[in-house]
Amino acid sequence: MFNAERVKNECVAWIRDFFENNGKGCNAVVGISGGKDSSVAAALCVEALGRERVVGVLMPQGIQHDIDKAYELVNHLGIKHYVININDAVDGIIDNMPKDLEITAQTRQNLPPRIRMSTLYAVSQSVNGRVCNTCNLSEDWVGYSTRYGDSVGDFSPMSYLTVTEVKEIGYLLGLPRDLVDKTPIDGLCGKSDEENLGFTYAELDVYIRTGKIADERKKELIDRRHKANLFKLELMPSFKPNME
Repeated sequence: MFNAERVKNECVAWIRDFFENNGKGCNAVVGISGGKDSSVAAALCVEALGRERVVGVLMPQGIQHDIDKAYELVNHLGIKHYVININDAVDGIIDNMPKDLEITAQTRQNLPPRIRMSTLYAVSQSVNGRVCNTCNLSEDWVGYSTRYGDSVGDFSPMSYLTVTEVKEIGYLLGLPRDLVDKTPIDGLCGKSDEENLGFTYAELDVYIRTGKIADERKKELIDRRHKANLFKLELMPSFKPNME
């Protein structure tokens, strides 16, 4: 049985220990989308460090239809925040790509999250910060992140928590329910996570924790995605020469 209060308290203590050992006096820098993950991550950092040491960064690409949720979060937590529109940066790279180079759909979809991560580190280095990774176990399990985009950071409070568990902690932290329950959208192609994945997070979370799933087709899909995307969770392969 998942004990949300115990895990929340342990996570808060872990964040404090991380900053004590890896950036005493530094600030936590969190990319704010207005979804459950960035909301819970920011709230955990506020409880661990105090709101004065948490900096939110809103990074719309042009017009973001749900940016009101991001503003709702930073106002709810009372944290300092910056708004940096990445549209010109993304367009600048695309426009300067060689004309004979085919720009694939994946190129266009994954460039913005990588620009966002560069932006977070630019802010972090300007405010004496450490970048908070906001991924959860469910997304990581099936590779639902962009490598060197939202998959990275300096510390990760939720990488071993499923979506269901993250939401339970969100409720416990007193976050607005519309943020915790917001339908997760990847922000890349306009579809919900579950539409893209082909199964629900509820089904995935039960499978991760118990190994049980009723639909064999969905089990095969999850297993295939998990195997194919394990490389995202591993260090870059490096050749090690024999120096003897």
